[in-house]
Amino acid sequence: MSRNNPHSADDRFQELIALLADGRFHGGDELGDSLGVSRAAVWKQIQKLQESGLDIQSVRGKGYRLAHPMEWLDTEQVCSQMDDGARALLSQLDVRSQVTSTNDVALQRAATGVGSGYVCLAEQQTAGRGRRGRHWVSPFGSNLYLSIVWEFHQGAAQLEGLSLATGVAVAKALSRLGVSAVGLKWPNDLLVGGAKLSGILLEMTGDPSGRCQVVLGVGVNHRLPMAAAHGIDQSWAKLDEFRPGIGRNLLASVVISELLLMLERFAANGFAAFRDEWQALDVYADKEVVIKTGASDIFGIARGVDSSGGLRLEISGAIQIIKGGEMSLRAVE
Repeated sequence: MSRNNPHSADDRFQELIALLADGRFHGGDELGDSLGVSRAAVWKQIQKLQESGLDIQSVRGKGYRLAHPMEWLDTEQVCSQMDDGARALLSQLDVRSQVTSTNDVALQRAATGVGSGYVCLAEQQTAGRGRRGRHWVSPFGSNLYLSIVWEFHQGAAQLEGLSLATGVAVAKALSRLGVSAVGLKWPNDLLVGGAKLSGILLEMTGDPSGRCQVVLGVGVNHRLPMAAAHGIDQSWAKLDEFRPGIGRNLLASVVISELLLMLERFAANGFAAFRDEWQALDVYADKEVVIKTGASDIFGIARGVDSSGGLRLEISGAIQIIKGGEMSLRAVE
């Protein structure tokens, strides 16, 4: 596997990022000379970079710099830091500059017959999405965006609880990196201090009752700039606040390792093998909650999950099982 080429998409866009990647100040004239354009053209390009979510500082008399040095996603670095057992499950690591979403790419590859262990990483998503059709803010070079393809042979019934097991795997990866306060919110959010650090989106293609491919999409806020986060409508957190200095290649290697190992175990044992781990991280255990379905609100006390990943909701002393779907869970204020 070879090094990702940062100049493979929009050359000028990528070249300007490369010039700023060291985190030092560079004057407009210096950048213009390097790019073969005017100082005004440099300024327009800087504005486009800022609109893409990059945190670029501008100081009169000094020029421009990235708030943090750029660490390009690199196939060799990611693979070299993966667990040996997980690396054996990796069939392809596909690192891209800009995509609509990594799930889109993975679904396209799955439709062409790519098997288990295909992983797509991207520097930026232009149409990243989460559950319930929500937009997932995906600025360039700031966070982790990845999708994994895995093949199952017993259709949708075999996938019950997979989103919860995915949450366990990502939480375990973050714990390995020193983020110990991660909690899980049913069905698939990762929280730190009540704020969302990571989200999960599962999509399936193939035969719902037989051979099918599942795409696990995971986003982790790494150094999400404030300028890019104005559209987020909920409390959010970023890894750099809790564990500064973790590089994106290391983050990717640990998250991918835990996800691949989880998928192998899940395919053999289902969610039951992860239930206790999930419940140990459940931030709403034994709390009053409301399930918002869009049509109505369901109130009760969260009592963990069953062996299929369904929420055990106590209503008037009786347990009702709530299955995931187009609904969300919130604490009762």
